[in-house]
Amino acid sequence: MRLALAEAQLALASGDVPVGAVLLDADGTVLALGRNEREKHADPTAHAEIVAIRRAAEARGDWHLVDTTLVVTLEPCVMCAGAILAARIPRVVFGAWDEKAGAAGSVHELLRDRRLPYRAEVVAGVLEAECAALLTDFFEAARAPDPNP
Repeated sequence: MRLALAEAQLALASGDVPVGAVLLDADGTVLALGRNEREKHADPTAHAEIVAIRRAAEARGDWHLVDTTLVVTLEPCVMCAGAILAARIPRVVFGAWDEKAGAAGSVHELLRDRRLPYRAEVVAGVLEAECAALLTDFFEAARAPDPNP
């Protein structure tokens, strides 16, 4: 999660919402890193999870990521949960809950939905306070009035 937090800091530095992701091989080796790049690329699909999944699939030359773990600082949204399941990622570890758009237990339960052909194990709340504080600080700063109008 510390590596995902470092990626989130890089997203913050480029003006994106500070979310970072790391995709690990079965042995814990880093397969790919990702961070929000929506502002950077003007791409609404450039969430940290999607960026990491794309990079991992490209590195492997295979979209089947069946022996991996995705570590992300924020609970995945519906789009990212769908991509996680499509890539057959069996385990997701996240930090902060997303009470507005989360799809791993807060708003939706997509990753563990028994009606779907694939599911993922979910581990929630890893370094939750740190992950949440980064996001809270970002959004509070974004809403603060400009001191030099």
